[in-house]
Amino acid sequence: MSAAAHAARRLRVGVSACFFHADPERAIFKGKTLLYAEESMLRWVMEGGALPYLLPRAAGGVTPADLLTEVDGLLLQGGSDVAPGQYGETPRHRQWQGDAPRDTYEAELIRACIAADKPVLGICRGLQILNAALGGSLYQDIAADYPKGRVHRDWHVYDQLFHTIEVEPESWLAAHYPGQHQARVNSVHHQAIKVLAPNLRAEAFSSEDQIIEAARYTATLPDGRTPFAYGVQWHPEFLDDHTAESDPTTLTRAPLMAAFLDEIRQRLTEPSPQIR
Repeated sequence: MSAAAHAARRLRVGVSACFFHADPERAIFKGKTLLYAEESMLRWVMEGGALPYLLPRAAGGVTPADLLTEVDGLLLQGGSDVAPGQYGETPRHRQWQGDAPRDTYEAELIRACIAADKPVLGICRGLQILNAALGGSLYQDIAADYPKGRVHRDWHVYDQLFHTIEVEPESWLAAHYPGQHQARVNSVHHQAIKVLAPNLRAEAFSSEDQIIEAARYTATLPDGRTPFAYGVQWHPEFLDDHTAESDPTTLTRAPLMAAFLDEIRQRLTEPSPQIR
């Protein structure tokens, strides 16, 4: 499709699915696997003027590359833990086993997007699977593995748990939130990046415990282009204007989605390599 044709239609954002695995005890769709999206995530994409497309697992003659042909970028949702096997460890507790099938599905999509220079944005778990898929590792549980870490998940307040982050000067994130080098975000996670993947660069840290809160892909393709892949540890889709009104240091959701969609538009002005 020509650049003019792309400009004439809405951007299409592929959204990785969350999984409800087959459960013989579940009353609805007994024994069937369900794929779903959290509605705030889809609304966030549409608020930016783009169309969200929920991506299934590849099956039959359809490959992960096929799934990505009709979308312009990839948004990775939050949700279940990343399985420790994804980064070469075994789960130390039953509740930390994670979701290996979802890990495989998302890692395939991430690698295909990077190879095709289609932008990727990861949210919470999305940052974690981006890091694991590219060769990094995670703390299986912050409280157990990183004793000096603050509480980053509190079931009772959920997305209303806030803390401060430090944004690296001159970073991509700083450019899209000017003047907010120290900012407030929400926190709904008990895992976090332990070893950063070789081709990722940290761009924000939790002020209290230095846990990585944002990271950007930095490697280049053989043709010299640098694909855009980015992840944040917080949930911007849960941050609305009312939250910012109560504390103007909060990183609201609109600038991040707008910047992600701008990265997509920039790449649509040039032909992308074939996804393999």
